[in-house]
Amino acid sequence: MIYDVIVVGGGISGLMAAIEAKEGRNRVALITKGNIFKSNSSMASGGINAVLDPNNTKEINKHIADTLNSSKDIGSKKAITYMCKQASTIVKKLVDYGVEFDKDENGNIAQRPFGGGSTNRTCYVGDKTGSAITMTLIKKAKSMGITFIPNTFVLNIAKYRDRVSGLVVLNKENSQIVIYPSKAVILAGGGYAGIYRGYSTNAPDYTGDLLAVALRAGLDLKDMEFVQFHPTGFVKTNYLVTEAARGEGGYLINSDGNRFVNELGTRDEVARAILKEQLNGKKVFIDLRHLGLEKIQQKLPSLLNAALNQSGVNIAEELLEIKPVAHYTMGGVDVNLTSCDIKGLYICGEMASNGVHGANRLGGNSLLEGCVFGNLAGINAKEYSKENEFAPINYNTVVKDIEMLDFIFQGDTSINFNAIRISLGKCLFEKVGIIKNEQSLTEAFDYVKYLRQISYSLHCINKEKNNNVELTAILELRNALEISEAIILSAQKRKESRGAHFREDYPFVSKHFDRSFVVKELKKGFFRISFKENELLRQFRNLFMNKE
Repeated sequence: MIYDVIVVGGGISGLMAAIEAKEGRNRVALITKGNIFKSNSSMASGGINAVLDPNNTKEINKHIADTLNSSKDIGSKKAITYMCKQASTIVKKLVDYGVEFDKDENGNIAQRPFGGGSTNRTCYVGDKTGSAITMTLIKKAKSMGITFIPNTFVLNIAKYRDRVSGLVVLNKENSQIVIYPSKAVILAGGGYAGIYRGYSTNAPDYTGDLLAVALRAGLDLKDMEFVQFHPTGFVKTNYLVTEAARGEGGYLINSDGNRFVNELGTRDEVARAILKEQLNGKKVFIDLRHLGLEKIQQKLPSLLNAALNQSGVNIAEELLEIKPVAHYTMGGVDVNLTSCDIKGLYICGEMASNGVHGANRLGGNSLLEGCVFGNLAGINAKEYSKENEFAPINYNTVVKDIEMLDFIFQGDTSINFNAIRISLGKCLFEKVGIIKNEQSLTEAFDYVKYLRQISYSLHCINKEKNNNVELTAILELRNALEISEAIILSAQKRKESRGAHFREDYPFVSKHFDRSFVVKELKKGFFRISFKENELLRQFRNLFMNKE
């Protein structure tokens, strides 16, 4: 089947893109690696930031300023301004689609405080905002006649010269390679925090697959060292304790019963404070008891149920032990809003590094980013598909993918690749996590290099072609290791502490590093790291040079 536009990713960004790309009788397909109902977006519980009055320039400028401040001088003012100004339009569009945000006593959309925000601007649906938006968008997309293609693993981007021509994918149900020609392609496959397996709120399959695909297609990755750790996850299950819990007045206390941090500080500050308490031998808890059962049932019903079911804790009466967990990744494919160097290819959502987050994401901005830039990507792809015909498919790439799969199915291996995934997650958390240094990064790099060598000799023990989970696990592992190396190299290069990136051997912010790092794969397994100045610094230097 051929399509005018193919979207990869079933989260909020991908769904918004598909909906916007669909017009009349044009053919739009949405590909997901797994179940359409399973995405990080659906687990985003806190809310979506927006100044609801589009004419309230003062508050919009505050939103821009808060976001820029959170980015720690790495953010793009152009992208941030566009996102914040589009927020009211996006929320109105979501309401029109059927999202029922909580209301205040006057019947207006209620807004709660969120960490790092100077005013209350976070719209919410209890503590299940992401799920509510996702389900509404799925319903909308299905009603429009968008084709859903689940259980499909993207192997490579098909391109002709500098144009996209489609996608090469693996049908997970039968292990067959399929080519989908398309005039335009939108990648919205989420981030890479799932690589921190065992220490992440993300599902294990969020391994940065599409970022690896983008690297192989010749695109650059940017800001890969900036991995955001959410301060509050369940100790045993990593289930996210929504920031709304602190926004509604929850306290963070240690095992001595003392509060030790501003609960509504930026996530990097709060996460480091919690980790330091834990490294000093103390447990950390979130205390919601003073809110009372009625308010908890009203504002945090999902958390109430999850804490009871997963930890046996009644948060209305007991303390809930928590820990920091890898949650969100600011790095991704280097794009200009949604566009990249391949014509007809657009990238949005968490896997895009467009500069709206910089060194640290402001809570409540991820759902907004997904909606705003998903919407924009859909518009761009739709217009591109109208103006261009299908580009030829280079089948040499397809042949290489077939040979790769054949190799994986041949032979046997005694190596437990799921154990490798777990050890990789542990290594990254301990050595490339909240606090790192040159020694830990070097150790992590050596270990990842070793694992990459092993990964290319792995074979499926199970030779059955139907729904072979081993095959997918091996492909995910290879991608995860490639992206892990990009994370480590970027973290080594940034010899300072900025936002979510903290190095105890360089515990300061340096003006020398107020720019982004770009990762390019020169050839398989060999990367180049280079500077990319932020736009404000570049403008200043150009002005200075012109005066000379």
